[in-house]
Amino acid sequence: MVQILSLLFYFLVPYLVIVLCRKYAAMNKIGEILLLYVVGILVSNIIIFPLGLGESLKGIQDTLTSVMILLAFPMILFGCDFKNWKLKNAIVALCIGLVSVLVVDIAGYYIFNDEQSGFSKIAGLLVGVYTGGTPNLASLKIALNVDAETYIFVHTFDMIISFVYLVFLMSFGIKLFRLFLRQQDNKTTRQQDNKTTRQQESSEFKVQSSESSYFGIFTKKHFPKTLGALGLAILIVGVGMGISFLISGKVDNMLVLILTMTTLSIAASFLPFVRKMEKSYDAGMYLVLIFSLVVATMVDVTSIDYKAGFNIIVYIAFVIFCSLILSMILAKAFRIDSDTMVITSVALINSPLFVPMIAENMKNKKVIITGIAVGVIGYAVGNYLGILVYQVL
Repeated sequence: MVQILSLLFYFLVPYLVIVLCRKYAAMNKIGEILLLYVVGILVSNIIIFPLGLGESLKGIQDTLTSVMILLAFPMILFGCDFKNWKLKNAIVALCIGLVSVLVVDIAGYYIFNDEQSGFSKIAGLLVGVYTGGTPNLASLKIALNVDAETYIFVHTFDMIISFVYLVFLMSFGIKLFRLFLRQQDNKTTRQQDNKTTRQQESSEFKVQSSESSYFGIFTKKHFPKTLGALGLAILIVGVGMGISFLISGKVDNMLVLILTMTTLSIAASFLPFVRKMEKSYDAGMYLVLIFSLVVATMVDVTSIDYKAGFNIIVYIAFVIFCSLILSMILAKAFRIDSDTMVITSVALINSPLFVPMIAENMKNKKVIITGIAVGVIGYAVGNYLGILVYQVL
């Protein structure tokens, strides 16, 4: 009975949180994932641990954390049309953004590492989330065997500091960077904006508004395609397990499995019928929400060493803001305009979903497709870079 109730809790509460976020602006600003962390931690520490239910739920929690993210990541990548990534300055901007995160992350590792075990795993997590996003962070949690407490600690403060970063940009950061970097040529702004709008309407990189995200998955139009995406994700997981077994003799070698799945998912995204699975991304992100809630309910707040975690908090802030500063310096050297630099940083540090919001704040629609394209590529390379940094360090 406890297991059945827990499954209903894990699968239905994310939907309730989504509905509340759409209804209340204040909750929407906080975001679904951070709210689910709060709910999960409250439930686990008020109900699960005090009543001694932790052990009885451990099997379900372990299964869900593995299955949800393994299925989610391919589904998120399926809808990405990498062939359309052709906009001017996008490649240079992406390289600047990736190099900035890598350099600052590695420098921060040597500055803030207090010799505690597993700090190289944290470095890998931060590279993954700040070149990709939450799906990469969740994938790397499994691939690098990061414990639940560390994962929650890193991701919670990532969400908080990333929010401060967005507020900084929207309040005066964008204006500040426009003083130091050249701006785009605005002589034909209206014509190019109209052209960009038409491109957005037909582009596979189009991001749905927060109001429509997740909803419509079970409609007659989208449900069969979403089931197809899920089936393809299961197939990719199976192939990944087979390759893992051939290479390591184990089906659950997560390092081999995650890298294989990422590669196969990118390859699948080039298939026309896969690109037509419009709700694949939303369905994949819903699985990430379930994963986030499950992980949160595995955390005993009394066991977290907050004193030891101070260095991690400073490390996160260092990577976010210093990578932004380094991006500005490199953009100046390579003559990348301010808006492209900022939108690239937002796409990597946050996610492609924040690109339209920042572009609207800039009053510059031309950077939307560039930002979304960069963010999508970031999703694709985040796992590789996170594992590479961990292995090197």
